[in-house]
Amino acid sequence: MRCRAFASAAAVIVVALAAGCATNVAGRKQLMLVSESTAIAQSKQAYVQTMSKLSAEGKLVTDPKVLKRVDTITGRLIAQAILYRPDTKSWEWSVQVIDDPKTVNAWCMAGGRMAIYTGLIQKIDPTDDELAQVMGHEISHALLNHTAERMSMAMAAQLGVVATGVATDSATKMLGAEALAQVGLLLPNSRESESEADKIGMEIAAKAGYDPRAAVTLWKKMEKAGGGGPPQFLSTHPSPGNRQQTLAALAPTMMRYYEAPGVRPVYQLATTPPAKPAGPKAAVQ
Repeated sequence: MRCRAFASAAAVIVVALAAGCATNVAGRKQLMLVSESTAIAQSKQAYVQTMSKLSAEGKLVTDPKVLKRVDTITGRLIAQAILYRPDTKSWEWSVQVIDDPKTVNAWCMAGGRMAIYTGLIQKIDPTDDELAQVMGHEISHALLNHTAERMSMAMAAQLGVVATGVATDSATKMLGAEALAQVGLLLPNSRESESEADKIGMEIAAKAGYDPRAAVTLWKKMEKAGGGGPPQFLSTHPSPGNRQQTLAALAPTMMRYYEAPGVRPVYQLATTPPAKPAGPKAAVQ
């Protein structure tokens, strides 16, 4: 009976995995058990709830100087993101600055909703070029459909845990399968996604007119602020040292985008007062 139950569970997993394959705009095959539209809808709900709570607590930055800087950099990056993946023009792109001096972080949800914490701005003290690397990296996660991919990986891992429990009728072995999924399935995918976002983020930032060499100096600052961090094997991010080497190798290939002549287009975020166009390509609406 137990073998039959395991076979049924395994069959469900095989069918789900076989049906859930897709290729992102960077050309990498992804496991997709969750659609991007579902990820966007759930992300929007979470974003609205989070920002409403932070606003009520007075934790959203309103300093026009800070917001103008973030909006300008992000607007140039979004313009390039839309050129890179035109269907994202319909996304509800937005960015908020969260007043949290202890948190060195930034993120971009599926659908283009972003946030950056004051801790990153204050502790890292990034130049505009370095800040563009941060936000370009986060935007790339959304462009590359990483949110839906992570949700799909978590679903696949959970299916595996359930199958193990059905076959063994053992809570201990289920916990073991869950731990194995975390180290052997979820984290390697996350590191791959991080590296992928590093590359595309650097390209987007360079096309937006930000020096790609700043990616290396940014991660030197990150490493110093983080005091090292966990070993790469148990981290969702590449280790800072490895990351710096990879980014340093990529930077020369991105210089042609950075040095290309012409006006850099700007996406006009809703929170930014309308600006006069600087040229024929100065606004992407």
